[in-house]
Amino acid sequence: MAVDRDHVLRTAAALLTRKSTATMDEVARAAGISRATLHRQFAGRDALVRALEALGIAECEAALDAARPDEGPAADAVRRVVRAVEPAAALLAFLHTENQLFEGDQVDEGWNRLDARLTALFRRGQESGEFRLDLPPVWLTEALYGLLASGAWAVAEGRVARNDYTHLIVELLLGGALRREGS
Repeated sequence: MAVDRDHVLRTAAALLTRKSTATMDEVARAAGISRATLHRQFAGRDALVRALEALGIAECEAALDAARPDEGPAADAVRRVVRAVEPAAALLAFLHTENQLFEGDQVDEGWNRLDARLTALFRRGQESGEFRLDLPPVWLTEALYGLLASGAWAVAEGRVARNDYTHLIVELLLGGALRREGS
C-alpha cells in the first residue's frame, strides 16, 4: 500500500501545530501508519520538519500570490496578505519555533523570498506615505510574522475567535504602522 505523503505531512502539521513536542510515534499514530512507515518517508524528526518547512513556504508563497501584495493601497494589501496566509498560520507559527531551520548555512531560500516580498510591501507603504517612516520595513515584516503566529496560537487555544483573526492582526499592526500627522 502506497503512503500518501501529502496526507502524512498535513497530519503532522496539524498535530505539531497543536503539540510541538509530539514524538514521531505520535505523528505516525495520527497519520494512521506505523512508525517504521513514517521513518521510511522521513528519516527522523529533522527530515519531517524540513518537509514541513517546504510545505509551509509553498503555502505562504501561494497565499502571497493570491493576495497580490503589489496591487492597490499598501494597507489593503496587508489585509489581503493576512487573510490569505491565515490557513497556513498555525504551520508558520510552528516553523518559527524550530530553531534548526534558521541556524547555520542551510536556511531555506524560501524564507528569504517571503521576507523580500513582505518587506517590499512595507517599503511601498512607506514610499506612498501610508506607513510610518521610523519603523524599518524589515522590522514590520518581523512584526507581521510574530502577529501571524500569535494569532494562530490564540485561535488554536480558543482565546480568540477564528473570524476575528484577520481583523485583530491587521488593526494592531497597522494601528502601529500607519503614518500619523507630523511623523
